Amino acid sequence: MPQLASHMSSVPESGIRRLFEIALSLDDVNVLAVGEPDQPVAPHIVEAATAAWEAGETRYTPNGGIPDLRRAIVEKLAQDNAMTVDVEQVWVTVGATQALIQAMGLLLDAGDEILVPDPGYTTFSMNARMLQAVPVPYRLSPEDAFAPDLDELETLVSPRTRVLLVNSPSNPLGRVFSAKVLQSLVNFAARHDLWILSDEVYEYFTFTGEHVSPATLDRDGRVFSVFSLSKTYAMTGIRVGYLVTPPGFAAEMRTVQEAMISCVSTPAQRAAVAALTGPREPIDAAARHYEDNGRAAAAHLAGRGMHYLEPEGAFYLWIDLSHATGGDVATWAERFLLEHRVAVAPGSAFGRSGEGWVRVCLAAERERLLDGLAKLPAPGDGQAPAD
Repeated sequence: MPQLASHMSSVPESGIRRLFEIALSLDDVNVLAVGEPDQPVAPHIVEAATAAWEAGETRYTPNGGIPDLRRAIVEKLAQDNAMTVDVEQVWVTVGATQALIQAMGLLLDAGDEILVPDPGYTTFSMNARMLQAVPVPYRLSPEDAFAPDLDELETLVSPRTRVLLVNSPSNPLGRVFSAKVLQSLVNFAARHDLWILSDEVYEYFTFTGEHVSPATLDRDGRVFSVFSLSKTYAMTGIRVGYLVTPPGFAAEMRTVQEAMISCVSTPAQRAAVAALTGPREPIDAAARHYEDNGRAAAAHLAGRGMHYLEPEGAFYLWIDLSHATGGDVATWAERFLLEHRVAVAPGSAFGRSGEGWVRVCLAAERERLLDGLAKLPAPGDGQAPAD
């Protein structure tokens, strides 16, 4: 039999997906491991998609997306992100996942290096490996308040480094970087002539301060920005995101879009237009819900003497369980799931620096969230979780 491409063996498995699939095989599991909004899709979004199907809008669209959607994105970027872009810089993708790997495909040759956050979203490294590029982790540590260490970054740059990946608000940390931190990263990239790939999927969920798009701090046209409607509008299964390029890449983008997907589903694009041009109340309600859950969860953990990172954005809580996990949080999380029917994401799934930590999704019913947290072992409880 023919063999798979040799680089496939270097693509890491998703530790989150593995745990989630185990959870799906069990009964009555409290799933707090997956970043899935618990809010409903707003009725006007559903109606727009339904109307498109009923009107027979099932043909190809332009590679970059339907004109109404691209214009709506341009207006949204100007209003909410302080980004002034042309329609030809906006490319509608199958969620942020396609936007990320598409941008990497534009920027990385086989053997090139991309600096990725550690802890960081699992597909950052998976995508790079799929392209035969090399993900180089830069540590986000408690000692630095989970912010990038510029001195460490300097030591990681090599002649093959091409891209710096930035994620704020952060998955899995819930950390939001200030304009000052982001400007230092933009300056770092300029010093070393690197591209910046900015993941801004959780842009609307910030609890302290404001979200800043790195592209607004860039003067050289080196930032590729990735956005998604999945988390903002609870449209995870509808699969609409978009990539915003610097000026001058329209020809290349038409080619890669045609080769990769041709175009996004037309009814999904109509739903996206309705989302972007519709009322803001669903976004605001979701943001309040996640922030309130974060406060309640943090108060619960603090009351039990547990260590965690105060959530600043996204909808995650990063919890230190190193006192209970025995140096192997992945194995611990699987055992915890089987014994207590609560699924939490092991921190090691997000990189070596996540060992001993777990990520909990705050997008859940308050009672289920607090019930799951109550079963986590606090310092002094020993290895067994408290029921």
